[in-house]
Amino acid sequence: MVSRPLRETEKEIYNQAVDHPLQSWEWGEFRHQTGIDIERVGFFDGGKLKKAIQVSFHPIPLIHRYVGYLPKSYMPDEDQLVILKELGKKHRALFVKIEPNVAHPIDHRSEQAVVSQFILDHGAVYGRPLFTKYTFQIDLTQTEAELFANLTPKTRYNVRLAIKKGVTIVENTSKAGMETYLEILKETTRRQGFYAHSPEYFRTMWQTLGRSGMIRIFQAVYEKEVLASWIMFVFHHKLYYPYGASSAKHRNVMASNLMMWEMIKFGQQMKCDTFDLWGALGPNASKKNPWYGFHRFKAGYGGQLMEFLGTFDVLVDPPVYQIYTVAENLRWKILKLKAKLGI
Repeated sequence: MVSRPLRETEKEIYNQAVDHPLQSWEWGEFRHQTGIDIERVGFFDGGKLKKAIQVSFHPIPLIHRYVGYLPKSYMPDEDQLVILKELGKKHRALFVKIEPNVAHPIDHRSEQAVVSQFILDHGAVYGRPLFTKYTFQIDLTQTEAELFANLTPKTRYNVRLAIKKGVTIVENTSKAGMETYLEILKETTRRQGFYAHSPEYFRTMWQTLGRSGMIRIFQAVYEKEVLASWIMFVFHHKLYYPYGASSAKHRNVMASNLMMWEMIKFGQQMKCDTFDLWGALGPNASKKNPWYGFHRFKAGYGGQLMEFLGTFDVLVDPPVYQIYTVAENLRWKILKLKAKLGI
């Protein structure tokens, strides 16, 4: 198999070769607009593109080195890992973090272990995750009646209640829709105390992806007021729920419950076969976990809990990586302490 960098004219065949919105050509253009270096490499057999990867390179403050990142790519193999090390050297990266888009039901861990060992045997170590290792996936090939029956009794009740109260779900995939999302996101992050990307990040996302058809924005409206806004991705017959924001107002009308149900129906309208809810806690999730509420909410929609391979750092400069890891662990401890103390 022959590998080489991909040209602008190969955008369409590239997008056919990848399987996740974060590997799409458009997402790479968006990240490039935020100041991140992007590399795209194709793997050809008989002159035909069979596989492709898109890697971003992020500067490490103060030391003029970089970290590579390959999110949601295909199953790692010899070709991929060799190229990642070559790209890492080219960009003076300490390592390239990979989080393969390879998921199995949680009872298939033996298969995962074999692949994980292959990656470790090729110069990688387990890394700090950026994506959660788990997600819920809903099979959209079922009938609407079957999908509704899969909801937990409490979730079905909340969906019906929202409809009875007069909540409506509308699409507003526009610049104004993005601005409304940002207004609600500001309130959400302040109330729940979690990290979110900056408004400039989302505005650049809209400028780059707004007309691609991949990004869709929906709003839950009650008495002419937007109570929730979600950004959805559609890519290769799969629906994704990456970003959501909700107001604390009128929480009793269960607007977010109706939103999720309407997104399931929207996925079917778009001929999607799978709805990926973009992250969850693992099996036997603890109620003490700060993300438990999100996990429980998603679990109410009857999806299957899936486990990804996980996060690996493909080492390019092992000695400096060790120093970097110590410093990074210390930085995270300080951040957690600040969060705990409310600083």
